[in-house]
Amino acid sequence: MIFDTHLHLIDQSALRYPWLSGVPALNRDFSHDEYAVQARRAGIEGALHMEVDVGPADIEAETSHVKALSQQKDNLLRGAIASCRPEEPDFAAYLERQKANPFVKGFRRVLHVMPDELSEGALFRENIKRLAGTGLTFDLVVLPHQIPKAIALADLAPGVQFVLDHCGVPDIKGSSEHPWREHMAEIARRPNVVGKISGVVAYADAGSWTVETLRSYVEHTIECFGWDRVVWGSDWPVCTLGGGLATWVAATHALLAGASVDEREKLLSANAKRLWRL
Repeated sequence: MIFDTHLHLIDQSALRYPWLSGVPALNRDFSHDEYAVQARRAGIEGALHMEVDVGPADIEAETSHVKALSQQKDNLLRGAIASCRPEEPDFAAYLERQKANPFVKGFRRVLHVMPDELSEGALFRENIKRLAGTGLTFDLVVLPHQIPKAIALADLAPGVQFVLDHCGVPDIKGSSEHPWREHMAEIARRPNVVGKISGVVAYADAGSWTVETLRSYVEHTIECFGWDRVVWGSDWPVCTLGGGLATWVAATHALLAGASVDEREKLLSANAKRLWRL
């Protein structure tokens, strides 16, 4: 069975998503019920909701909305990676509120579409350090040239558990592996960073990618981090841009064909359950 560490749900009647107007293929509702049908067919037993970069005023409302969904019968949601703004002065108070909510398992601040210097701000870095000792993780979503910025955060906050999303967002469509390959090896040297095998189908050419297109990127990520420090995510519904959930699950199984039963179990579920105490 698979545990999905990267599920996005979109409900435009409840929350605002400013960025969706620029992505017509995703600019609609994507419900838990729609996901659950596909997920159960693919062997997914549970999921963490990943924040969807809602409007700043809706950040806490998003977490509350997803938590309410999780309490419905036969729901797959087991927790949330909540949005946050470490660059803002009210982060400390926000963190205290989230620490009191066991449904929140970690945080993410989208960085790959933001100026590089955002994560270099003194307040941002000081607030990231506040996560040390809380048991709450911080997901990093950065472009290959921004991975050194992520490395700097990991070094500045060794007591914080980071998760590098989407295999470091490689340019698969452009067949580019450098400097991504070198940067991945370097960030993986930090024991407080875990690699997430997710998102890659959306970075490949939707009409022509095959398992072999993805192989060097996925295998390099696993090789760098090792089987004890990798987790799996669907990145649904973004994965629909590259074939959909069932296609990504099938590709994952094909990529793991040479792994042992123990190695597959670690990547697909055991590491996630241990990391987030599920």
